[in-house]
Amino acid sequence: MSHVCETDVIIVGGGIIGASAALMLALRGQRVVLLERDFCGSRSSGVNYGGVRRQGRSLVQLPLSQRAHELWSDLPGLIGIDGEYVRSGHLKLARSDADMARLQAWADAAADFDLGVELLDRGQLRQRFAWVGDVAVGASLCSADGHANPRLVSPAFAAAARRAGARIVEQVQPLAFDHDGQAFVLACSNGERLRAPWLLNCAGAWANHIAEQFGEQVPMTSGHPAMLVTEPLPVVMDVSTGVEGGGIYARQVARGNCVLGGGQGFAVDTVRARPGQLATLDILRNAVELYPFLHGAQAIRTWSGTEGYLPDREPVIGHSLAQPGLIHAFGFAGAGFQIGPAVGEALSQLIVEGSSRAPIDAFSIQRFSPLELHTGRSLS
Repeated sequence: MSHVCETDVIIVGGGIIGASAALMLALRGQRVVLLERDFCGSRSSGVNYGGVRRQGRSLVQLPLSQRAHELWSDLPGLIGIDGEYVRSGHLKLARSDADMARLQAWADAAADFDLGVELLDRGQLRQRFAWVGDVAVGASLCSADGHANPRLVSPAFAAAARRAGARIVEQVQPLAFDHDGQAFVLACSNGERLRAPWLLNCAGAWANHIAEQFGEQVPMTSGHPAMLVTEPLPVVMDVSTGVEGGGIYARQVARGNCVLGGGQGFAVDTVRARPGQLATLDILRNAVELYPFLHGAQAIRTWSGTEGYLPDREPVIGHSLAQPGLIHAFGFAGAGFQIGPAVGEALSQLIVEGSSRAPIDAFSIQRFSPLELHTGRSLS
């Protein structure tokens, strides 16, 4: 029988959610083992667009997003690097009057959060952002939002967790899950067995399979956002941008490259994805309409990743209904990068304090897995 490593918390998944939780727990004196089947931050947390925005989020996510905004404000103090984080502002473009009405409605609904959102009509947009194409009729600007480099930031959270005392185990995955009545026991692909009273399911687009191990079914599907980066260009775009209704998002980094995303690629296998020619061409077509200065620019690299999507586009965050000690955090639908540090903090609070300081009831797995399935008791 292999040796059993006793610890306080086992985390499955080394993206920004799992690594943030590992960091926050380690800073509070918890013994943590984080398992990542590849390298930390190498999946969706490291290949996403890099948007660090509050604008456009659902109202139930804004408390967590606001707390994350505070944590991002001292990123070097938290993880030791600046991660190319810039509070450039986030400009959400409207292509119709109906789009503008939706931007206004969201700004009104989010007014209590004091985000400093400005609504810009066509004239104001042209005056302040002359590089935007004529197809845009207006925009919404959140000047304190921004962007960062996910390839730097996400692995840095895991490195910071390791420095704080967490054990980070890469290129190893759990092969079997069990619970002995007092603690979880995981058999790992490196031959090791881990035992802990707490298990955090932060496995991203594959987290539903862990939930299923404990009798909880969630209707999660996978998506593969298409991304590309251009050759270096004269620096023109001074904010991160998106479009009401979706379709494309873009930002320009200090060296002049433009990072763009939009549409969906395809899965190569269970862990790899590609953007595909049609999605790439669609990004370029939309980009030239919205950002004419990109006309003729060369794309030098394309990529994709795998993200988990739930039907309501809200994540699952919180305790399992079926198994005490199991906590879920997955299904962020491509919007987990900014909010990740606050989710990691909330997970640490669930374990150490018994509850999250930020409201997370709206993200309960209960909405997909009714309580009566596990207890025979109806909620009504």
